[in-house]
This record gives sequence, C-alpha cells and structure tokens, in this order.
Amino acid sequence: MNPSLKFRHELKYHMNYHQYHIIRQQLINMLQRDKHAQAAGEYHIRSLYFDDIDNKALHEKLGGVRDREKYRIRIYNLSDRVIHLEKKIKFNDYIAKVKELLTREMVDSILAGRYEVLNVPERPLLFEVYREMKNRLLRPKVIVDYVREAYVSRVGNVRITFDKRLRTGLNAIDIFAPDLKTIDAYDNNAIVFEVKYDEFLPEYIRTAIQAEGLMRQSNSKYVICRKYLKFNTWEDQ
Repeated sequence: MNPSLKFRHELKYHMNYHQYHIIRQQLINMLQRDKHAQAAGEYHIRSLYFDDIDNKALHEKLGGVRDREKYRIRIYNLSDRVIHLEKKIKFNDYIAKVKELLTREMVDSILAGRYEVLNVPERPLLFEVYREMKNRLLRPKVIVDYVREAYVSRVGNVRITFDKRLRTGLNAIDIFAPDLKTIDAYDNNAIVFEVKYDEFLPEYIRTAIQAEGLMRQSNSKYVICRKYLKFNTWEDQ
C-alpha cells in the first residue's frame, strides 16, 4: 500500500426506496448534511470515465481483481466552475482517490483528442493520464450521471451517500452538453448506498445497515453504465 495515499474503507449496497426512507430517517438526525448540498439537500454529479484499448478497468472489475484503478473527469451541477480529473484506486478492501483541477479549456481539448494539454510533468496525475493516453490509448468511454444525497460524521470520519436516478449518456462524451440524452441505468430504479470511513464505523450506522438486510453491491456505476455501450466506443479518437 502506498503510504502517501489516504486509504479508507468503502461499503457499497443496493437499496430500494422503502429501505432508503427507513435508513435515511434513522440516520438523518445523527449526521450532518454534506456542505455541497443545494437547497433540496442534493447535488448532481456527472462523470466521464476512461479506459484503455483493452478495457482494462472494465475487465478487471468484472473479473474480480482486487487491486485496480480507474480514471474519470467529474463535474457538479452541470457547472464548469469545479472540474476534477480523478484516479480512484482500490487496494484489497480499501480505496483512495487522487485528483487534480482542470479548466474548461483543458477538458474541451481532451474531448477533441488534443491530449498534449495533459503533458505537464510537474503535475503527476495529469502526466500519468497523458502517458496512459499515449501508451495505452486511454480514451473516454461512458458518461455516468446521478443525483447524490450525502451526510457526514466526524466520528470515524464517516461519509454516507445515497446515489439516485443513475443514468448513462448514449454514445456521448461531452459532459457539458445541455441536451445530453441519457437513459436509466437501473431497470428497477434502485439506489446505490455507499459508506466510507477511516478506522471504525459507528455502531448506530452499522446497526441501521444490518437491520434492513441490504445487499452488497459488486458492480461499480461505471460497469453498470458500460453495459449499454459497445466496448470499442470512442477507442479510435
């Protein structure tokens, strides 16, 4: 494990709306609302995921490889005010994230296939993605779109999120497109419930999860959304 990275536990579950309302009611008074939430208590997330010529991230996840990583560009509430290039790393049962800010101009260049904009050795993540694009033909694959309701607790540095209305863009990579066509990625409109924490999980959260008999989620949002697209989408850009 890389000692310079902050690794955390991550638990991921499927839940229906009945389970959501019960667990939310149990936890809402014990947690603080996420600072990014808008007036309705939610915010919108749109991510553009990348994979290489062999679809390594996809096949490693489907194959159950425990140690893996994937890259994405993420925006919030369809705004270009804050844009992150992120690398998510999984090591055994732990996760870590590395991220760098991008400008709208940089994203536009990437979407147009002008990857030299990431050739910045003094910014390690940008340079790493640039090398992946040059050597492994890392390319945009799929847009993942959802609404997040999030809460935090200082005890255990816990963050819980309810990700709703998971949708995917069809054959599109422009995350800023105002008329982006998306479809439901879940047939039953399920909710993804995630729990991230450091050393320990407070008992009241663990009890709420166990009481509802939630089903652990094995597939990532990326994998769920990729099933709607051919594996070779955008590889030749």
